[in-house]
Amino acid sequence: MQLYHHPYSVDSQKVRLALEEKGIDYTSYHANPLTGKNLDSSFFRTNPSGKLPVFQNGSRVIYQTADIMRYIDSLVVYESAAVAAAGVAEWVEKIDGWDSKIFTLAHVPQKYRLFVSRFIRRVIIARMSESPDLASVYHAKLRDAYDTEEKLKDPDIVKQSEEKLSAILDDAEAQLGRTPFLVGEEYTIADSMFVPVLARIALLNLEREYINGKPRIAEYYERAKRRPSYRAVIGKYFSGWRRYRTLFKTLCCLGVRDALRRY
Repeated sequence: MQLYHHPYSVDSQKVRLALEEKGIDYTSYHANPLTGKNLDSSFFRTNPSGKLPVFQNGSRVIYQTADIMRYIDSLVVYESAAVAAAGVAEWVEKIDGWDSKIFTLAHVPQKYRLFVSRFIRRVIIARMSESPDLASVYHAKLRDAYDTEEKLKDPDIVKQSEEKLSAILDDAEAQLGRTPFLVGEEYTIADSMFVPVLARIALLNLEREYINGKPRIAEYYERAKRRPSYRAVIGKYFSGWRRYRTLFKTLCCLGVRDALRRY
């Protein structure tokens, strides 16, 4: 099994947490979306959307996060999991329906966001010239990049993203008042879907606005951070000072490549 992912990607974190919790062995391939690694032609031929993560098991390739999660869940089934299946499916669908990309970009300083966006557009154009047979796919990706910038200019779209996140958090706070995890007494893929959402809020320094006023979520997140899966998938890159090292390395790489026009 192979997983193409990156620590920055919320959806990648969801899948990796599920794999770690299930104890499933897989080969890891990093494809940094901020440097355009996911736009290489070899990756695009496997996944025309260019989105992360991509999961491959033999000839089977899956690149919709919710589908990957359901597939992983089917590989290792515990007796108690069958009882909670309906609840798990409901949470997976609910969390998958929230666009973390819009929320993240809306809370990143504009100068950094515009710099990365411009760099990615130049990468797309460069890859298009290298692989003319994929021109239509790259054109679609370029349109998507411009569409994202337009959405970020619309306060209603940003507000909808924030309200959808708040609704998910309210539901989770209520549920965690009844059970220690989102679906009962045990950790499930519903939790693997949810924990990266909390990690993204923390990375953006928005805990006061979204987490601190919800004591059950705050306690749940502290428990989640102590799990080996969290330390391997998220804590290794973003806990404490590590977040600055991870971000600084990427920004330096982008700055050098942009200066040298190496797209």
